[in-house]
Amino acid sequence: MTLIDQIARARVFDLEQPRFAGMPLHPAHKPGYFYALHRRHKDSYRPDKFGPRTGSSGVLTMMEHSGTHIDALCHQACDMKLHKNVAVEDVERADGFLEYGAETMKPLIGRGVLLDVAGWNGVDSLPPNYSISADELKGCAKAHGVDVRAGDVLLVRTGYARYWNDETTYLTAAGVSKSANIWAADKKVVAVGADNVAWDAMEDRDPETNMALFGHVHLLVTNGIHIIENLNLDELAVAGHHEFSFVGVPLKFRGATGSPIRPLALVE
Repeated sequence: MTLIDQIARARVFDLEQPRFAGMPLHPAHKPGYFYALHRRHKDSYRPDKFGPRTGSSGVLTMMEHSGTHIDALCHQACDMKLHKNVAVEDVERADGFLEYGAETMKPLIGRGVLLDVAGWNGVDSLPPNYSISADELKGCAKAHGVDVRAGDVLLVRTGYARYWNDETTYLTAAGVSKSANIWAADKKVVAVGADNVAWDAMEDRDPETNMALFGHVHLLVTNGIHIIENLNLDELAVAGHHEFSFVGVPLKFRGATGSPIRPLALVE
């Protein structure tokens, strides 16, 4: 069977959340998203001069880190150093970054693994601000019968996608702990993602540095692993798929710190 035949027969799960004004946003990324029609059909409707055809178009203003998106390596720094000790002051400009911008992110096409931590715990969603440990990821993987391997895209389900229309609840989502971030990086995955606003457990603090969002530094800065946020993993979890072909293509926004992404899971 050819690759074209395999793709044509595959079931496709769309893992992106819809984008709209008022969708949940991390406080650091307000105001987030705005779309307005600029040119309306009635503006160009001149059948006497141009015939019956009309067109419309709009203006989109948004933070890179709104909606379902992927973090570029320039998004985070530690002690003013990016990945591989690139100094922020050497590459940061008003119009973006000279290194590690969104245009440098490669398409993610490969094996994906879903660890449905909420489902494994027998709940619709994990408790608010719950911190998922490395032992839980290991136990979940064992229960699902999957191994996390080098080069994988690792997705973790907290169960909070159901609250996408309720920002107050969504921002209390469970997230990934320090130990789980270290475990994921040790597996040498190429990207991670979750159905929450920050991947990390937002109320956690690294006891050694008092740093919030430990995984954002450990993954992006230390290990060069991309982070995908605001996924919708519910349909994939209900269908019981924990291993699949993952496809996600960032947009080439030169110098940007992240990009919208349309992630897909393909299964036979």
